Amino acid sequence: VQLQASGGGLVHPGGSLKLSCAASGFNLDYYTIAWFRQAPGKEREGVSCIRGSGRSTFYAPSVKDRFTISRDKSKNTAYLQMNSLKPEDTAVYYCAATITSPILSTWKSEDIYNYWGQGIQVTVSS
Repeated sequence: VQLQASGGGLVHPGGSLKLSCAASGFNLDYYTIAWFRQAPGKEREGVSCIRGSGRSTFYAPSVKDRFTISRDKSKNTAYLQMNSLKPEDTAVYYCAATITSPILSTWKSEDIYNYWGQGIQVTVSS
């Protein structure tokens, strides 16, 4: 059972990146997927979340209208499209999965996530 994150890298301010989170050993269809990030010297924070149905999504205010979370059930993969990137988006990004269906007030609670991918570096710099 594993989540494999990919797609990080170095990008200029204003640029875009698309992160992927591929699941193996379990079916993502029934899981809520979230992206978290941790910047140097800061605590890990929730970035976005998509519930199993795909109809409910949540975003941190700092990324709303710039980032889009999605999932492709045929590929057992979730994505985070990041546009208009800013230097403050620089962080190690993690994907996580939970069998629960969190609500607005709970999706950022790391304790509810059963599986975590490895962190991937996203650096936004000129």
